[in-house]
Amino acid sequence: MAYSSIFYLFSHFFVQLLTNGGNERAIPSFGPSQIGVHQSVEDGQLRRIYLSFDDGPNLGTSNCIRICSNQKVAATFFEVGFHQARNKKGQRLYQKILKNDSLFAICNHSFSHAYTKYLTYYHHPQEAFADFMQAQTLLKPKNNVLRLPGNNAWNTKEVKRASGLVRPLVQQLDSANFNIIGWDMEWRYNKKGSPIKSPEAIVLLVDSLFRLNLTVTKNHLVILMHDHMFRTAKDSINLNKMIALLKQNPRYRFEKLTHYPGLKN
Repeated sequence: MAYSSIFYLFSHFFVQLLTNGGNERAIPSFGPSQIGVHQSVEDGQLRRIYLSFDDGPNLGTSNCIRICSNQKVAATFFEVGFHQARNKKGQRLYQKILKNDSLFAICNHSFSHAYTKYLTYYHHPQEAFADFMQAQTLLKPKNNVLRLPGNNAWNTKEVKRASGLVRPLVQQLDSANFNIIGWDMEWRYNKKGSPIKSPEAIVLLVDSLFRLNLTVTKNHLVILMHDHMFRTAKDSINLNKMIALLKQNPRYRFEKLTHYPGLKN
């Protein structure tokens, strides 16, 4: 069984266990005055969270930008070149992320996103590599971090995880000095595009993965989300609440994935 499948089973098990079959337990509160306030915590005790939003710019991207800006938390946007290029709204959203580089990073998520035909895409690694280079030229990211479409592969100086399907493409990208970053957990969405789990359940899963050391890199956790999940006011409230709950823990810090440990220069 692939690593990502095993990881999902572990994640699903712990969410069910901690939420008691869907009835969330109360999350310990640090008090309203402490939300977002960094108490004195030794660096070795800190746990770093990397919020990542995939497939933008599209519906929901502006809400992700607004919420993270208001909450003053770092986030990484894995952008699809085609989505950025196809209309002026996408270009405006892209520029809005780009201008706030103190909080946000824009990273390459391919030009086409494989047009969702992943098997064909990865069976032609040279064409897939060219697809990423097209996005790199268009997006002009200020970094060498990227994420494969529809695949949880990793390739940095310290982490090498790739299935046989994507390994030829990963090798080409590695030779071109790119870092490939996957994810530790995903906030999944339903057929309507809305988040499946509650913010409380997601926070409990984050706590559990840290506590049980089930992340790719100890004390570093990457959360995968998709911009379109937060296109409505109701779903945006859930994102805002999830971030606010995480900020209550004085050990948690939010970082851009360009600060993930072990990246190639």
